[in-house]
Amino acid sequence: MVRLFEQRTRTAKIQEYLYRHVASSSIPKQLHCLALRLANEHSTNANARLQLPSAEFVPALVDNSFFHFVLASDNVLAASVVASSLVQNTLHPERVVLHIITDRKTYYPMQAWFSLHPLTPAIIEVKALHHFDWLTKGKIPVLEAMEKDQKVRSQFRGGSSAIVANNTEQPKVIAAKLQALSPKYNSVMNHIRIHFPELFPNLNKVVFLDDDIVVQTDLSPLWDIDMNGKVNGAVETCIGEDKYVMSKKFRSYLNFSHPLIANNFNPNECAWAYGMNIFDLDAWRKTNISQIYHHWIEENIKSDLSLWQLGTLPPGLIAFHGHTYAINPFWHMLGLGYQENTTVADAESAGVIHFNGRAKPWLDIAFPELRPLWTKYVNFSDRFIKGCHIRAS
Repeated sequence: MVRLFEQRTRTAKIQEYLYRHVASSSIPKQLHCLALRLANEHSTNANARLQLPSAEFVPALVDNSFFHFVLASDNVLAASVVASSLVQNTLHPERVVLHIITDRKTYYPMQAWFSLHPLTPAIIEVKALHHFDWLTKGKIPVLEAMEKDQKVRSQFRGGSSAIVANNTEQPKVIAAKLQALSPKYNSVMNHIRIHFPELFPNLNKVVFLDDDIVVQTDLSPLWDIDMNGKVNGAVETCIGEDKYVMSKKFRSYLNFSHPLIANNFNPNECAWAYGMNIFDLDAWRKTNISQIYHHWIEENIKSDLSLWQLGTLPPGLIAFHGHTYAINPFWHMLGLGYQENTTVADAESAGVIHFNGRAKPWLDIAFPELRPLWTKYVNFSDRFIKGCHIRAS
């Protein structure tokens, strides 16, 4: 009887992880509706096709006296929250330039949204990847790597059904394998950040923002931080006792049982966070960071994803090794999308909060007590939001 109950408990836990995987990997019909309605608006409404930014503000796009932020996203609703929270909380919105990079299919909906919802006096630029000249010329290593990675992942462990059918592994191991199949880990929107020096050849510094963050304070002081010649300003994630968020080292992300990893890196090296990063592009251009990144992605693909399984952070840890400057944890609080230990009071006291993890704030599986920190920047009376039945809860 005990063995029977243990088996039922295990089966229920695995089913929970499978449902969460499906929920986090799918596009909610409300977001799909929003993209379709905005695409239709772009085709029928001239005001939704306005040049972003207008001609008089184009010089600001390469003016280093402005505060330049970069957001790469194919999620219009998420991008709108990042943009709104950034502009509403800045002390000098007239000096803010937000560069939004998206893919071809999302470009028209994204342009329509920000044409019809301007955040003046801030300057918003919306560009698709195919608008960048260098991306259309010759071979682009990150794009080639993503194509190969997609082929490998399509056969990875036989898919979700094979993973769930495993009768010997622990539920948490199965959950990790399911997470490795998530399409976001093969998204160009995640990997394109490694090409910021080429994307913005005239800028000397940018702040990168993930599309699942919320800005809660003025970020202009980030430009006053002296990074001592380092390329990447980031919050370290090995400085706390919280096993879920702030106790991450290289061994948390890289497979040190593989000799290629074990012979080149220290498992106790402190990890850092992607999601709110200061990038000194001038310093970056003097390094071979991008080449190292591409090299290790290729090595991981050759090894059948055995060096690491998930995302852009592991190759980022390798590529920016020795080039990262630790900034104050106030600027980036992590983990709001995969654990409930963060209190609302603690989250409200952070400069930037990050819903990294499966429980994104635009999904039904979001943690209800934390979701209002994100929904406060959504105008639920907007005709597009109402028309697609996007609600606060």
